[in-house]
Amino acid sequence: MSWRATIACTKAQAEGLADPDALFADASPPVLVTDEPDPARPNDWLLHAYFDREPSPDDLAVLRGLGSGEPAVEQLGEDDWVTMSQSGLEPIRAGLFFVHTPTHRDRVPAGTIAFEIDAGLAFGTGQHATTAGCLEALDQLDSDKHAFRNVADIGTGTGLLAFAALALWPGAKVIATDIDPVAVDVARDNARINEIPLGHGAGEVLLAQADGMDSPMLAARAPFDLLIANILAGPLIELAPAFVPATAPGGTIVLAGLLDTQSDAVVSAYEALGCSLIDGGKSEWRVLVFRR
Repeated sequence: MSWRATIACTKAQAEGLADPDALFADASPPVLVTDEPDPARPNDWLLHAYFDREPSPDDLAVLRGLGSGEPAVEQLGEDDWVTMSQSGLEPIRAGLFFVHTPTHRDRVPAGTIAFEIDAGLAFGTGQHATTAGCLEALDQLDSDKHAFRNVADIGTGTGLLAFAALALWPGAKVIATDIDPVAVDVARDNARINEIPLGHGAGEVLLAQADGMDSPMLAARAPFDLLIANILAGPLIELAPAFVPATAPGGTIVLAGLLDTQSDAVVSAYEALGCSLIDGGKSEWRVLVFRR
């Protein structure tokens, strides 16, 4: 049987959601999905938690801390709870890219580069916005006739940005790393689903676990002519002294995961190390593009 617990939340609470594995102690955490039910009330959102079991009192306590009020719990019946949780997740359309869950396989527009990502939180609020912004930034770099041969995607999560870079520059060597070994496994599964070649060579993505730039594989591949990091503002600033030397002179750095109120601090950290801001982004969730 499947269960759904729904609680009201603000836009800020929706955008600040963490990974369910870090929030719920149970070995089977829910899939979290947020939505904005009324565009006329842009600060009033809903948080839905989809469970493959009846939510426990501890689960509901976690949800109370993520939203406001009391969660409304309903039993959904025998339907596939993962499919139900993702049925309302709209695809990302960003430049040439179309990113969708399995429930939208039949909606892929002609002429797009499509990826299927079967992961609930990957399409959630702020992360959704930064993912779309990064895809648009990569698409713009390609439109501006940039060509990259050695790419790093730090904090890869689902692997999507590494896959997108390889699609745009199919002769490149791409390495995608994440501090979380579970994320690396998820990226590997997504590579299989999307028929992305994995390996050490040109035209392949190498997946590895790494804390920031602390990896012999990253050290062996550096310097990169394109480095992508869609993480958070604090780590982006902390990692600037590692990211910049790992980027080749004249290379490009794409940073995301930060709000517009945090962009000045991130820009200052990279300009202090000799980088030039090429594009500062325009939306609430900024994507910054630098040239070393």
